[in-house]
Amino acid sequence: MLKSSQKGRNVDSYASYIASGLNGTHGAGWSTPPVTLWLEGTPGAISDELIPRSGIRTITVTPGSPVVAIDGETQVTAWHELYDAPERFGVTTDQLNRVRLPFELYFGLEVTDARQIFYDRNVEGVPVAKNLAMSMDQRDIGTKIARKIAESVKVEHEGRIVPFADLVQAKKRQLTKGDPQVVTLSALRVLVITALYGRQGIGLSSSTVHEDHLPRGFDLHLVEHELTALLSQLVSDLYPHFRSRSAISAPAVLAGLGVAVHQTTSWSTGHERIGFQELQRLIAPIRWEREARYWHGIAASANVSGVLNFAGGAKDAGGRVADAILHPESDYGRRIRGF
Repeated sequence: MLKSSQKGRNVDSYASYIASGLNGTHGAGWSTPPVTLWLEGTPGAISDELIPRSGIRTITVTPGSPVVAIDGETQVTAWHELYDAPERFGVTTDQLNRVRLPFELYFGLEVTDARQIFYDRNVEGVPVAKNLAMSMDQRDIGTKIARKIAESVKVEHEGRIVPFADLVQAKKRQLTKGDPQVVTLSALRVLVITALYGRQGIGLSSSTVHEDHLPRGFDLHLVEHELTALLSQLVSDLYPHFRSRSAISAPAVLAGLGVAVHQTTSWSTGHERIGFQELQRLIAPIRWEREARYWHGIAASANVSGVLNFAGGAKDAGGRVADAILHPESDYGRRIRGF
């Protein structure tokens, strides 16, 4: 039943993650959380305390006892997949047999209590903000390059030269008026992903991207070096517009900008290939102000008062922004340039 559900679709990727960890691919930077189990009834035997007043005991679970995973079900299923077909995931039975899994076991509870624990574990807990989780990912290429760009670019802020990273919000998906930062890490990552993949990257903006997803024939070092150089120059050029919290900080706008940057990369195969200086020429006259006359219907929508809402995101509007940047004589291209 689990494998046919939304969680079940994560089983193979979870099993692959575990296998990579066992094979040393992730180094020391990987783990699986303890599994929460419920035993209907009581164990076959419970010892006396091993250390007085410690509560530490040994228990024996009778073979065939009904033990149910009430938290960690996807992980349990992934382990079953690994044991059923270890060769499919590149591991051996011997490797699996050496693993010791941490778990917590509840017993002596009624089924209604176990159900409540299942609900509490899966619903009551506050999920980690996606932007915060993403900012911790050391394997995602988009996040890695976005961080490198932010650290390499130096800008003037309040009379001091600081890394652009100081002005990147890494904990939230959206900026608020009170935030001192000028762009979110997730938006900067969208710029990287679309610069890497072009229009295809718009659909990948919320997906994790690893080294095996790179354009064929290009290794991580080359891609990282080229994108860091291109995008660092671009961010430096456009910093005044970031500082003024203009339309350029919106994910949809950065997605379209990234698609345009992609046309300057050495791995671009499209018919719209251009040089970086040509890209700078296309960008120079763009009006980045957050005004409806420039961006309504392209990257944002305006309400009756003319206030713009950029909430549509990269997937909804990134393609339109790219067309407007790359084709200055089109209707969209003329509008974002104030004509």
